Amino acid sequence: MSFKSLFRKKSVHDILKQVEKDGAEGHGSLGKHLGVRDLTAFGIAAIIGAGIFSTIGKASSDGGPAVIFLFLFTAVACGFAAFAYAEFASMVPVSGSAYTYSYVAFGELIAWIIGWALIMEYAIGNITVAISWSDYFTGLLDSGGIHLPQWIQMDYLTASNGFDKAKALMDSGKQFANLDAGMQSAYTAWTTSPTIGSFHLIADLPALLIIVLITWLVYRGMKESKNASNLMVVIKLCIILLVIAVGIFYVDTDNWSPFAPNGVSGILKGVSAVFFAYIGFDAISTTAEECKDPQRDLPRGMMWAIIICTVLYVIIALILTGMVSYSQLNVGDPLAFVFEKLDLKWMSGIIAVSAVVAMASVLLVFQMGQPRIWMSMSRDGLLPKAFARVHPKYRTPSFSTVVTGFVVAVPALFLNLTMVTDLCSIGTLFAFVLVCGGVLVMQNKKDIPRGKFKTPYINSKFIAPLLLVGVIAFAFTSKKTETMAFLTNQNKMNDAATIVTSLDEPKSAELKALVNSKDSVVFDACNGDLETYMSTLDADKYAPFVDALPIDQSLKYQSGWDLFKHKIPMWIFILISFALAVWSFRSNLSLIPLLGLVCCLYMMAELGISNWTGFGIWLLVGLVIYFGYSRKNSKLAKAKA
Repeated sequence: MSFKSLFRKKSVHDILKQVEKDGAEGHGSLGKHLGVRDLTAFGIAAIIGAGIFSTIGKASSDGGPAVIFLFLFTAVACGFAAFAYAEFASMVPVSGSAYTYSYVAFGELIAWIIGWALIMEYAIGNITVAISWSDYFTGLLDSGGIHLPQWIQMDYLTASNGFDKAKALMDSGKQFANLDAGMQSAYTAWTTSPTIGSFHLIADLPALLIIVLITWLVYRGMKESKNASNLMVVIKLCIILLVIAVGIFYVDTDNWSPFAPNGVSGILKGVSAVFFAYIGFDAISTTAEECKDPQRDLPRGMMWAIIICTVLYVIIALILTGMVSYSQLNVGDPLAFVFEKLDLKWMSGIIAVSAVVAMASVLLVFQMGQPRIWMSMSRDGLLPKAFARVHPKYRTPSFSTVVTGFVVAVPALFLNLTMVTDLCSIGTLFAFVLVCGGVLVMQNKKDIPRGKFKTPYINSKFIAPLLLVGVIAFAFTSKKTETMAFLTNQNKMNDAATIVTSLDEPKSAELKALVNSKDSVVFDACNGDLETYMSTLDADKYAPFVDALPIDQSLKYQSGWDLFKHKIPMWIFILISFALAVWSFRSNLSLIPLLGLVCCLYMMAELGISNWTGFGIWLLVGLVIYFGYSRKNSKLAKAKA
């Protein structure tokens, strides 16, 4: 096969024709049950979950009350992407989401890559949500007096890494009682778990339980999934409105000052966590074949979901930061925390129950999206035929649904929450970038049938280059110090926790003795805890103290390649931004999808090199499968032959 064959494209006409033909080939058709209200409910079910019950706390702690601007920025970025999704969904109203759209815009290889990335979004996203659900559920059981052993409610990697960090901190003088709650739980899980030889039996069993339950529900049918989703959405919206109605009477406006305590950098620090709160609206597009009128209803459902959820996020953020100081909100359950802080424990209990329901609804939508991606890829011959099998009674992609259950359930027992959250985010952002790029590629093609919805056209010929010039001017004036440090790869000093946890036991003991001999009064006040002592030093004293420590320079600073590699994603973003400015000037690109592409690419750059590396490995595995199986079995290849 030639290189050109890698980018063979499907036409919209052929895709719609194939859907009609699939019934005759034994694939069957999906049941049509969804309207605008159902699609909006699915969107709310997907978006209002971990964001409003968990990550909003950390983001508020970093950005203060001004975190509302971060929610607005993320909503605008997702809104730009939603326009692109809605245009494609209106043009190609079939299951497959960004995978199908990329097949039309870019060709088969890119479609495969995006389909493989979507597996990362939905499957790994579900692992994330299942682990979070497990945390809330076991917390709820604890509050009811039912205490499960730590080793059956935590994944293996979290327990192992937490034990190592806890041991390093205790070697440096920190008492077990002064470790954060997560580290205490990890240490306890590791030390109390049963073992086979040197292997510790640690697995997150509640996460397995909820995945099995949700997979069964999705397998049974779209109507059942729709009814369950609508019910859970009603419950959590009622709880959120109750939180607003009660919380507004406890808002102290003095807590809103300063409004942005850590400036723009503090607000943007939570960009990845807040973006994770929004992903899932694109899962609506996978249900296109099950919509009564997809060309009209899909765009409306997406937009309404984003608007409603953004309004709720902003109001909740203002109420949280008004009830208590933003500095106290770096907790895993901020809604329950603020009411408990104000001695309203009855509200904390209600919120804990609603968090369990909210997480289950997110899991339902994600678990519903993944099988439909696989079904679309199978219809095209890129996966075995079994993945396109539709249950004769339930009218759902049965085999794909069961496989999705296994793919999510097994890793959820063992994987680390932070790892899967970041991988899910980068896979999703990559999909958003390609969908926005697809709209730009297809905007001037006359031979493509258009749907009822089209993204409003604003010419970016001059706007995009001017925006780029404005950003460069801002970087070299208001942010000159940070910009020059980035460009010159200036050394960056590690924080106290990073330094202390990288020390071995003898070196840790040596440093404790050194600090005790020079500043015994303050060191004793810190209970002989080296990490606490270092954290109490202000910026003027911290740098000289670290410089004087008798440890290797690599433990003190990030420098050279170790520092530069973390900047590679941002350099990729900068170079692509210049290329897009030139492209927009030459081709009169549409501004909205262009801004969507840039915003999503920026958030990808913020995720860091380790996530890009993991994502790159995932894509390489996908390419091996494509060249080993999919390329030879592609129906489009056979048709052209």
